[in-house]
Formats: sequence, C-alpha cells, structure tokens
Amino acid sequence: MAVLWSDTAIGKGEIYERYRRGGRWAAAVKGFARREFQLVLLRRMADYQPDLVAEAVRSVGASRTEMREVNARWQRIVRSRTFPRGRARYEAVLGPPAGTREQRIGDVVCEAAWWPPFALWPDLRFEILAGPGGAVLHEWLVRDDEAAAPELASVEDLRPWGCVVGDLERCFGAVRHHPGEVPSRWRVEFTTSDGESYVAHFVWGLLQQVVSVG
Repeated sequence: MAVLWSDTAIGKGEIYERYRRGGRWAAAVKGFARREFQLVLLRRMADYQPDLVAEAVRSVGASRTEMREVNARWQRIVRSRTFPRGRARYEAVLGPPAGTREQRIGDVVCEAAWWPPFALWPDLRFEILAGPGGAVLHEWLVRDDEAAAPELASVEDLRPWGCVVGDLERCFGAVRHHPGEVPSRWRVEFTTSDGESYVAHFVWGLLQQVVSVG
C-alpha cells in the first residue's frame, strides 16, 4: 500500500490501518496527519498564550472546538494498548522521520528522530528521543539545522514563541532544567549578566513566558 504523507488528513474512518513499509509493519492514522498534530501542540500552549493560539488555529483553518477534539483523540491514541508505540506512533501521523542519529546520555545509547518543520513554525522541527527499548523519553520542538537562531542579547528579547530551549542555553550559558508538571511542559532557570534570576516556561520546547524570581 502506498501512502502519501502531507499536511492534509488522510481521511475518515477507522482509527488506523496497517501496511508494509521497508519490510516491517507500519500504521497510518485516518483523519489525523501533520495539520492535526499541530493542533495537539497548540492545545497545551493555550494555557499560556491563548491569543497566539487562537490566531494559529485560524491560520490552519481550524476552530477551538476542533483543536479540543483532535487533542482528545490524540490522548486516546497515546493511551491505547493496541496502537503502535515508540517512534512508530509518530510515524503514523507524521510519516517517516527526516533523519535519525545516535545520542548518548551518560552510558545510555538513545536515538533521536526528527520530522520536517511545520507550517506554523517553519524554523523548528519536531524531535523525539527514544531509549534503548524504543520508549519515547522526550519530545519537543527544536531549531532546524537550516534555520538561523534568534539574537537573544537580553531578557527583553525572550518573546513568547520566539525561541526554543536550545536557543536560551546558547545565549545565557549555564542554566538549570526542570521538567514540568505534565510531559509537554519544561522550565529553565537562568541568571542574566546583571545577576537577575528568571524562570522560562516552555511547552513542547517552545517559549511561552518568562517570570522574574529575583
């Protein structure tokens, strides 16, 4: 079976179908592709930046109701006992990854896989990190290799949706990472050259807000 992966949903019907690709079984979710996955990412960002999310939702021709419904469907997929897990879950909606690489964390060998940038964030790509058993340990937006990083000379340059975690690390040196209360959230503590301390809040790796902590 040939599958054309695009920014448009594959169609309606059963939740997914299985097919052979490269000598192994893969899955394709019906009615759920790159456009819908962007809505999943936006759903959590709405807690911080509802106005930016509302504009983004309109730009992909969706509504807040559709965003909530798509997110609820993704949660059912994530919790399903029968749906493929690990990298295969993301391939079912995003297609084959654009690239993979080995990544070591201490003595543990992991695999990073990433997909081409989305229409909403053309300079960013979605990346997952899978452990030795294939379980996804982390997932977020990172700056694409071909994209220029923003100039972040001061905390005033840290605008919502203007940078990812790696950009902040590059510009502010030593930082302290803290996982959020849910998997999509991440907090980074950093100190500016004048000694002021801040916490940057990220959702799916994209900056949402910066809070002064003294």
